Amino acid sequence: MSSKIEQLIDEIEEFIDGCKPQFMSSTNIIVNKEEIDELLRELRMKTPEEIKRYQKIISNKEAILNDARSKADAMINEATIQTNELVSEHEIMQQAYEQANQVIADATAQAQSILDNATIEANNVRQAAMQYMDDMLAHLENVIVSATQTAGSHYESFMGSLNQYHDIIISNRNELHPSEVPEEASEEGAAYQEGPNVM
Repeated sequence: MSSKIEQLIDEIEEFIDGCKPQFMSSTNIIVNKEEIDELLRELRMKTPEEIKRYQKIISNKEAILNDARSKADAMINEATIQTNELVSEHEIMQQAYEQANQVIADATAQAQSILDNATIEANNVRQAAMQYMDDMLAHLENVIVSATQTAGSHYESFMGSLNQYHDIIISNRNELHPSEVPEEASEEGAAYQEGPNVM
């Protein structure tokens, strides 16, 4: 089952794939700012929830170890009870002690094995959760960087076009209202008759 962040990333990728390409461009696209802002806003809201969920998984390490310790203690207590019963039931005290010590040794070895396995399992769960979260955040970072670069490219192209039109407008206005210099009056009259330059 995929997480909410994965679902949102899939939606962002589908949105970007569904955007119309910019005219005369094979890499730039036209992005609806409101839709992409809404997807990113929802992503920002869901990210803390997912991080808390994986932090909870990591914190389960202590629960696993505590459960293993409880089982180990119970086994040692049971072995101790069996030891006392063996001592009281057998006529030969030495044999009873040997059997009791063997039971305790077996219980201790089994308890240590449980603790070792629980520690390995808890560490694996923690590492897997951290790796998954890191991979998911790295993928999200790539998506955001790509969207930011695309938006920046569109903005620079748009501003370049506006500056070109602005220069043309200033040039046309200067031709409509030339500075009044007496020795250049004849040239200004000729320029006025020819009319302003337009695109």
